[in-house]
Amino acid sequence: MTKLFDVSRRAVLVGGSAALAAPFIIGRASAATTLRYGHNNEVASVAGAQADWFAEALAATSDGAIEVKVYPNSQLGKLQELAEAVSLGTIAFSHNTAGALGSLYQPFAALDTPYLYRDVDHLMKVTDVDSPVMQELNEGLIAAANVRVIYAHYFGRRNLTCNKAVQSPADLAGVKIRAVPFPIYTTAVEGMGAVAVPVDWSEVPTALATGVVQGQENPVNVVLKVKLYEVQSHLMLTGHMSNAEVVVMNEDVWQGMSEAERDAVRAAADQTREKATKAILDNEDAETNQLRELGMTVIGPDEGLDLEAFRTSVKALVDERFGEEYGDLYTKIAAIS
Repeated sequence: MTKLFDVSRRAVLVGGSAALAAPFIIGRASAATTLRYGHNNEVASVAGAQADWFAEALAATSDGAIEVKVYPNSQLGKLQELAEAVSLGTIAFSHNTAGALGSLYQPFAALDTPYLYRDVDHLMKVTDVDSPVMQELNEGLIAAANVRVIYAHYFGRRNLTCNKAVQSPADLAGVKIRAVPFPIYTTAVEGMGAVAVPVDWSEVPTALATGVVQGQENPVNVVLKVKLYEVQSHLMLTGHMSNAEVVVMNEDVWQGMSEAERDAVRAAADQTREKATKAILDNEDAETNQLRELGMTVIGPDEGLDLEAFRTSVKALVDERFGEEYGDLYTKIAAIS
């Protein structure tokens, strides 16, 4: 195979916006190859910062041979566009939810099933690239979409925010809640009793400010860093999803790398996964308290939140819609200890 980083390697071009029409290799600085990493998060959030951490780590582990240029804040496209851009090869790296990657290879969405994991340790074992579940899903993703998972970090427990107090699914009847625009997420929101309104993340602050939706769901790190407390009065600790943010790369880039370059990617991935996971875990409780101090009313079990009602309602809808399709994967996930 011709080495990917040789000047003679063809560039993959697609139609669309100018940002997405450029090849994933954007240039050279001395002997270094520069690859693009596009994502939808703000740099201040851990999900956004970890992309920069990965770029720094890969520059170090490759001894400067691989440079990663990061484009945050949906500069290179929305969630679906970013997933497709990695598949097409217009960017080399991105990160996304497992639910979004399900648009490329449907079984991947099972990883974002609500109330699926026993705890964070279970989640991280399942989403480790060497776990049997992730190996199976990764093989399917590569075959279906030319996309490879290189690591997944803990993203946090997703909680509900709204401009009213919510203690049970009955309180969300008729309330429009933003959902990540993929089926497993709309199911989670509908299972909580609300009307799911699919909205891309780039449009969420405007949708909340203008009343298109009355609430949304995300980890507290996102709520804090994006200042959603300025447009949302209540935070409900539903913890309905424990998420891993999945970092992927174009398979042609991977196949064109030497083994030394792949080792550099693996080492940078391991470092970033550990750093990002620790950053979320170390700060979840403190960030929840910060949101209290910033004026949000936080409602958990001690304040009357009926977690069992949410769990029962969400799981019933998940079983109805996905039980048959993902049942075998759920069994394999439950078996990981």
